Formats: sequence, C-alpha cells, structure tokens
Amino acid sequence: MLYRRLGHTDLEISALSLGTMTWGHQNTEQDAHQQLDAALAAGVNFIDTAEMYPTPTRAETWTTTERYIGSWLAARGRRDDLVLASKIAGPARDPAGQAHIRDGLSHHDRHNIVAALDASLKRLRTDYLDLYQLHWPDRTTNIFGAREYPYVDDHPQSAAIEQTLAVLDEQVKAGKVRHVGVSNETPWGVARFLRHSEEQGLARIASIQNPYSLLNRLYENGLSEFSHRDGVSLLAYSPLAFGALTGKYLNGARPEGARLSSVYRTFNRYDSPAANEAIAAYVDIAQRHGIAPAQLALAFILRQPFVASAITGQTTLAQLQENLGALDVQLSAQVLEEIQAVHRRVPNPAP
Repeated sequence: MLYRRLGHTDLEISALSLGTMTWGHQNTEQDAHQQLDAALAAGVNFIDTAEMYPTPTRAETWTTTERYIGSWLAARGRRDDLVLASKIAGPARDPAGQAHIRDGLSHHDRHNIVAALDASLKRLRTDYLDLYQLHWPDRTTNIFGAREYPYVDDHPQSAAIEQTLAVLDEQVKAGKVRHVGVSNETPWGVARFLRHSEEQGLARIASIQNPYSLLNRLYENGLSEFSHRDGVSLLAYSPLAFGALTGKYLNGARPEGARLSSVYRTFNRYDSPAANEAIAAYVDIAQRHGIAPAQLALAFILRQPFVASAITGQTTLAQLQENLGALDVQLSAQVLEEIQAVHRRVPNPAP
C-alpha cells in the first residue's frame, strides 16, 4: 500500500481508501464487516463515512452506515489501525428531502455541529474522529453537477464560514476531532476557510473531498492550486463515476444489483451522450493496452500530486480487489497522451 500525508497534518493515509455509502442499502452489515477486514488486510487505513449514509438518504436507513462501522469496531477493537472520517450533512434546498436530518435545516452552526458530531461518535463507538468534514457548504453554491453559479440568496439561518470554523475549532480543542475538512467546496470557500484560520488562529482545514475522475477534472482549475500552495489535500470521491468508468453501463446496460440499476435508477449525471462518448473512449484505451478500465481510471487519479487518496465504493470483495490492483499500474506516456486526447475532445462531461 502507498501512504500519503494528509495536508499539513501528521496523518499518513492510504492512497486508496474505503468508501462506505452503499452500506445499508446495497450492502448488509456482514458485507460491511467483510469489506473492512479485507481492506485493512490490504493496508487500507482511511475509512470515509457520513451521518447521512447510506445514499440516497432515507429516514428508514440513514445512520446505518456509521452503525455498521461501530459494530465492526466493537467486535474487532482496531480503532488505532484506522484513520476514521465522517461528515455533517448540510442543509437541503428542499428541506423535505432530508427532513429526517434535524428537521431538514442542518445548518453548520453550533447546535447542529455538536449534535451531529456527538451522534456520529456514539454510532461509531469511538471517542474521536481523525477527520470531521462538512459534507457540502451551508451557503448556496453550484455543487452536485451544477455547472452554473446560482445567484440566489442564502437561507436566513445559514451559518457564516467564520462561525462554523469557530465551532469546529472548539471540537478539536475538546479532543472530539483531530482535524477538519470540507467537501463539495469551491475555491472561494476554501480561501475563506484558510483566511479565517490564519486571522483568528482557528483549526485549519486539512482536506477537501470533491469529485474527481476522468469524467470530471474541474478540480484541476483553481482548487488544485490550493493543494499545491496551501497543503489542502484532495480526497477524490467518485473516481470511477459510480462505476460508469468500468464500462459496465455502456450501450444502456444495467447489470443486476449495480448502483445505477438499483438505488440510483434515475440518476443521469454519468449517462449523457458526452459522458458515454468519453467512457467508451477511456474503456477502449484500457482494453487496447491490457489494463482493466477501473484500474486505468484509478491509476490516473493516483498519479496526481494533489490527491491524497481516492475514495472507492464497492459492493463486492472482487471489486475491492480489482480497485486495489490500480496501485500496481503505471500509465505509460502513450496511454497518458491518449487520455489527454479524449479529455481535449470531450472535456469534463460529468461535473
């Protein structure tokens, strides 16, 4: 396993990490425990979860994922072997969509942060988190595939970044959290967090968990410079684009039990004509060079200097083993040039 430092912290995390958002919908508690056992045996130490998991979030299943991790920790007693991260949900534009999470108004204020963190710690059966992240910004911005910036006023109860950071700093000083991070953030947001940390002596964000894949390389424009110059590491999520970059959904295929065949039947972020054109081209590159498509996609992510870890979600142990194989793949100059040619022709079809 390859390990990388997370930001300016003392945490050394595995370059491939274990995503967990299928646990509780597509995966049972036994499945979750088996994945944890197999991942740790392979040297994976970074485990990423969230209070709202599994996704899509539902009143009857939310928090299940954290409880599965907690039961594994209670059974195995290997807390010191993990770098454990979780997230507080942000407010929904339509509160009815997640009314089960603190009445749908989960703003990043003191009440919600303390309530969310304490509940996560209880479910996870641990006294602290190595990394606590804001799942998405409290303010209105373009996230989750939106290309255009929405010029819409923030909710009246939205917490200012300096207010949120002050509460997170309190959790660090209380020993509940070692480090803090953001997710689905923008360059403006990262700049503000860093500014308030410096000016007020508050906890500094160590990481940003944003989507990054062959279908979405927008992180390279703007945010990657924060990684390079300020040490805010990228935790790349959806590096396989919900499995689309394996090629298994091409030509309208929907394999039984797959994510886009079951819990995300109407999800089309990775199913546009442009996305399918790019996917087919990347799969062709992989096959012509004797590389598994998933490993090609992950190897490209892992070679980027701003990436601390790629967060892979898998529903089977076979998928986990294939993903781990990406660590042994070295992309030749020829392969990289072919990837760039596709990117120039079909840039960022699935932001």
